[in-house]
Amino acid sequence: MSLRIAPSILSADFTALGVAIAAAERGGADLIHVDVMDGHFVPNITMGPPFVAAAKRAATIPLDVHLMITEPDRYIPAFVAAGAAMVSVHVEVVPHLHRTIAHIKEQGAQAGAVLNPSTPVSALEEIAPDLDFVLVMSVDPGFGGQRFIEQSEAKLRRVRQLLDRTGSRAAIEIDGGIDHGNVARVVAAGAEILVAGSAIFHSPDVERATRDLRTAAQAGLAAPGRG
Repeated sequence: MSLRIAPSILSADFTALGVAIAAAERGGADLIHVDVMDGHFVPNITMGPPFVAAAKRAATIPLDVHLMITEPDRYIPAFVAAGAAMVSVHVEVVPHLHRTIAHIKEQGAQAGAVLNPSTPVSALEEIAPDLDFVLVMSVDPGFGGQRFIEQSEAKLRRVRQLLDRTGSRAAIEIDGGIDHGNVARVVAAGAEILVAGSAIFHSPDVERATRDLRTAAQAGLAAPGRG
C-alpha cells in the first residue's frame, strides 16, 4: 500500500503560494490539498475556483479539492475546470449523495465523501462502492491548526472495515491535526492519504518537513493488524 502526502495550502503563505507548493513538491508531496469554505457550512471563508486555478498553474502534482460548502453541486464543474483532480463533498450537507458523486465523476475528477468527527461511519454504507476515496475529518472543519481528535484512529478502522465489507476499493484520507507525532498511528489505523497543513507549511523548511512526514508515516505500514 502506497502512502500519499497531501500538504494543505490553507496553512501556506498565500503571498508566496508558488514557492510553498514548489518546496512541498521537492519534498515528495503527491497531492496539493485545497480547502474550500463558504462561511455557511463552516465558520470561515477561503478560496474559490480562481484560487484553485492559480494553484494549478503553480503545481505539477494533482489538486485534491475539499468542498466545505452548502451547495457543492453548483460549483463542482467550475472547480474541476479550474484544475481539481479530486473533489470531496460532505455527507452532512448533500441531500442526494449518489447524484453528487456521479456528477463529480462526470466532470472527470475522482469523487470522495467526507465525514465530520461526529458523523457515524454508517453514513457511508450505501455510497461506499461508488467512492474513489473517503475523507475522515480528525478535527471539526473550518480552521487550520486544530488539535487532533484521538477517537479518529478507531474511526479509521471502522471505515476500513466498512469499505472491505462493501467491496469498495476507495482510499482512506485523513485531515486535521496530522503531524510527525501521530502520522504513523493513523497509517496503522488505515489512512493512505495524509493531509497536513501546519506540520508542513509552518515549518521553516517546507521541503524537509514534507519528506520527514513521509518517513514518519511509513513506520505505520509495518504495524501489526494495520487497518
